[in-house]
Amino acid sequence: MNNHDTVTTVYDVTGMTCGHCEGAVTAEIETIEGVTEVVADASTGRVTVTSHGRVDPKAVHAAVDEAGYALA
Repeated sequence: MNNHDTVTTVYDVTGMTCGHCEGAVTAEIETIEGVTEVVADASTGRVTVTSHGRVDPKAVHAAVDEAGYALA
């Protein structure tokens, strides 16, 4: 793959309130194959996921759920 295959998707996550929350969500999403960067922001409830190609939304949902949060 090359740089043209990079996909950035923003998700709304409910329940994040602090840096620990951001870290938990980031750690789980980073385990998804193809994910290259995760930026979680508790103040907005948004998580930006950059990946090589499209990531299955079900995988992101499962990762967020595993971290103890939910997609909005």
